[in-house]
Amino acid sequence: MTDDIVASVVRQWQAVNPELDTGPMELIGRINRCAALLQQAEDAPLRSAGLSRAEFDLLGAVRRNNRELTPGELARETFSSGAAVTKRLRGLQERGLVDRRSDARDRRVAHVRLTDEGRALVDELLPRQLAYERTVLSGLDERTRGELSSQLSELLVQLEGRLGGARH
Repeated sequence: MTDDIVASVVRQWQAVNPELDTGPMELIGRINRCAALLQQAEDAPLRSAGLSRAEFDLLGAVRRNNRELTPGELARETFSSGAAVTKRLRGLQERGLVDRRSDARDRRVAHVRLTDEGRALVDELLPRQLAYERTVLSGLDERTRGELSSQLSELLVQLEGRLGGARH
């Protein structure tokens, strides 16, 4: 097996400071590098539909909850800031993919729903996006993917608990 870029960085640090414990760097560095490469790939099916991953995440959150959501709920569902959600919703509304309506009791609260066009787009894109992601991961066998998913889930649960990112 060939070394990855993180192994090279670790060797350089160990040459400069042999007492350094690079274990955390080895794991977090690889997670960060994988995330960066996956983001660079830019989700081909989404890009072809003119959507960013963040926009698709908003559409998907409304679709999978199968009900109207407030921008605050969408921020929690997508781990985004309220300002980012507001900006994305504006663009999605301009494209006719979502509708926003004011709450009858509290005009400050908006309710977001998918339009028929938005629902159709999510339903068309999700299978294509999953197929694309399957291709991206095709170098790993099913057992390895399952183990990696389970281990990353353990890490995620720990980080969410420690760093305050837990979903409610």
